[in-house]
Amino acid sequence: MITAQEIKTKAARKYVEYLKSLVVNSSIFPLDIPANKTYNKSSMEEFRREINEILKDSKERKGFGYSLEYQTVRTKSLGLQDLPTRIFFENDQDYIRYLSKVDEINAFKENCQKIVLQFPKLKVWVEMNPLKVIAHASDWESLIKVCQYFQHTPQPNLYIRELPISVHTKFIEKNKGIIRSLLLELISGHCDFQHNNFEKCFHLKAYEAQIHFRILDPHLSKRYFLGISELAIPLRQFRELELPIKRIIIVENKTSFYTTLTLPNISNTLAIFGSGYKIAELKDINWFKDIQLIYWGDLDAQGFEILSQFRGYFPQTQSFLMDQSTFDLFFEGDLGTLSVANSTLNLDEPESKLYQDLKENNYRLEQEKIPFSYVNQRIKELLY
Repeated sequence: MITAQEIKTKAARKYVEYLKSLVVNSSIFPLDIPANKTYNKSSMEEFRREINEILKDSKERKGFGYSLEYQTVRTKSLGLQDLPTRIFFENDQDYIRYLSKVDEINAFKENCQKIVLQFPKLKVWVEMNPLKVIAHASDWESLIKVCQYFQHTPQPNLYIRELPISVHTKFIEKNKGIIRSLLLELISGHCDFQHNNFEKCFHLKAYEAQIHFRILDPHLSKRYFLGISELAIPLRQFRELELPIKRIIIVENKTSFYTTLTLPNISNTLAIFGSGYKIAELKDINWFKDIQLIYWGDLDAQGFEILSQFRGYFPQTQSFLMDQSTFDLFFEGDLGTLSVANSTLNLDEPESKLYQDLKENNYRLEQEKIPFSYVNQRIKELLY
C-alpha cells in the first residue's frame, strides 16, 4: 500500500506538468496518483496506522487535498480489508493547497500574463521554463524592462551600467543567466551565438582584465613609461605592447609581487602578477612566444598545476624556486588546499616528483615564506 510520503512525492513530480498546463490553458485534472493495490504486512495495528496517515491529508479530512476511492481486497495476512485503490486530485485548488503552493501559483499566473502580453514570442519559452518564471517571481517587472530595451536597441555598444534602463544598477549583472535565455529568444538575429560571454553575445562593452606588472629595468621604465615602474593596463593594450622585452617573470602571489622591487635590476625584464588561475588571461599574448618566461609559484599542488597550465600555452616556461632544495630549506609544516586534479601535467621529472609529494601530503610553502636574500641569490644564479 502506498504511504502518505509517497503520495506527496508523486504529487510533487506532477508540478511542472501542472505549470505547463496553466500556460497553454489546458487541464490535467482529475490527476491520479498511482497506488499500490496490494498489502503484505501482517500487523492490524500497523495497517490502521498507515491508513490513518493517508487519511490525514485527504480531502475527506481537510476539505482539500487528494480524494480516495476504496476497494475491498483480500490481503495475505489480514483477510478482507478496504484499501485505497484510487488516489486523485479532483481539481487544481485541491492540488495546490495540498502542496502549499497557492501564493506561488497566483504569482506565476500573474507573471505569465505579463510576460506573454508584452512578448507573445515568449509563450513557448514560458511553457518550457515554468520553474524559471517562479524562481524570478519578484524580478519580472525589471526583466521586462530589460527585454523591452534590447528589443528596441539590440546592439547597444554600451557598458552594462550605462544602459538607460530604470532597474537597479546591479540587476543585469546579477541576472545574466535568465536575461540571456530571454534575449536569445527575443532578438536571436542580433546575438553573437559563438560567445558564451554575456557582453560579447549581446554587443555590449566589457571591462577588460587588467594586467598588473612591474618594470625591473630602470632604463626601460624611463624610456617608455616616464620613470613609472608599476602599472596595470587593459589586456588588449598589454597584448599590443612593442617593447624590447627579453624576459617575463610571472609571480603567483600578490605579496611576493609587491616585493619584486627588491630584486636586482634586470635588463629588458617585466614581473607580472599572475593571480593564480587568472594566468589564463595571458595565453593569447603572441610576443610571449619569443622571450624567456619564468614562473614563480607557491610550492603546493596548485602552484605546480598552474605552472603546468601556463607551460601548456608557452612550452619554454621555466620554473623558479619550485624545487626540492628550496622546499627543504623553508618548509614550516603548513598545509594547503587538497587537489583533485588527475591529469598528466606539463612538468619535468624533478618537478613532477615534488608535485606528487606535495599533493599526497597536502603540503604548502608560500612564496612569502622564502627570504628575499635567498630569492635574490637564486635569481642571480638563474640569469647571470
